[in-house]
Amino acid sequence: MAEGKEAKPSKLRVFTQRLGSAAFLYGVLLLGLFSQNETVSRVAFGGIITLLGVLSLLEFFNMAEKRNLAPIRLPGIIVGVGSILAVFWSLDVRKDADLAVSIEFAALLFIVPILGVWQLFAPKSKSSIAPIASTLFGIVYVAFLLNILQMIRYFDDNGNWWLLYFIVVSKMSDTGAYCVGSLIGKHKMVPRVSPGKTWEGFAGGIGFSAITSWAFFSFAKMHFTGMTLPWAIGLGVVLGVGSVLGDLIESLMKREADMKDSGNFFPGIGGILDLLDSLLFNAPIMYLVLKYGLAT
Repeated sequence: MAEGKEAKPSKLRVFTQRLGSAAFLYGVLLLGLFSQNETVSRVAFGGIITLLGVLSLLEFFNMAEKRNLAPIRLPGIIVGVGSILAVFWSLDVRKDADLAVSIEFAALLFIVPILGVWQLFAPKSKSSIAPIASTLFGIVYVAFLLNILQMIRYFDDNGNWWLLYFIVVSKMSDTGAYCVGSLIGKHKMVPRVSPGKTWEGFAGGIGFSAITSWAFFSFAKMHFTGMTLPWAIGLGVVLGVGSVLGDLIESLMKREADMKDSGNFFPGIGGILDLLDSLLFNAPIMYLVLKYGLAT
């Protein structure tokens, strides 16, 4: 007798898996941000950012391989993870943000010739542009943007609070978009990319982010030097918009690779890139606001 299709996991099981995975990831992150023990904080934050980098690079290269782009996986992971670790060392150990920027610049300068030489001697290589381009984009999209999260974390003495603010405000856009879109969403936003997203959900995501940013300002303003109420509302709106756009861009890549989730390393929550997409898109915005907006 033919075997039946594998039964779908129950909602309770999916919820339990999602709760366990989220508790682990965010628990380690909070330890890295707020532990009073410097060693625990260093190991937790450095460990979680490196783990996210490795898994995200693997997921991105898997998507690229689905499209037959033949990314140069090993050098890409080595350079990407090496960049993450080097930036962490420069920020956490050396306390030198300028060195972190120099490391990113040096990695960008050298990765193209490294990939070119690798392809030059690669056996059975019929293409060079697609492998080099997809690998370079993966390193920039994952490793370099994760490094900007690290720069937010070590921006100043309140960098841990800035990073927490950034993550929560950005992710609340996802929550708001889902809740409002599920309740009243009727007008499709970009159906060819993400059929479930609606303009009503988009507005809800912006609203949730703005309200969350206002809440941070109202109840923890002592940790946010230079923040005013107009800045809080405005930045919440900008991060809310960016979160939706970041999610749509990653959805575009998944759709091209014919994948529902970017990966399944952590049960119940989809891929790591599915968690990070909005943060990666918003990271440069947040860092530039800190450096050139609120600091002025």
